[in-house]
Amino acid sequence: MKEKIHPNYGEAKVICGCGNTFVTGSVKKELRVDVCSKCHPFFTGQQRNITAGGRIEKFNKRYGQQA
Repeated sequence: MKEKIHPNYGEAKVICGCGNTFVTGSVKKELRVDVCSKCHPFFTGQQRNITAGGRIEKFNKRYGQQA
């Protein structure tokens, strides 16, 4: 490897949006993430209640079956 061209690799503290923290390796000192293994639905087995509809649902809700 060439000398003095690689960033310093060390421990990094990862902070999740749910409040969970853990330590991993990175070139940055601190990482902030939205989801982690403690709150991701795949790992927890729970589904989030997502009420965001698509464009068609929003259109039908706004202008739906007008007689």
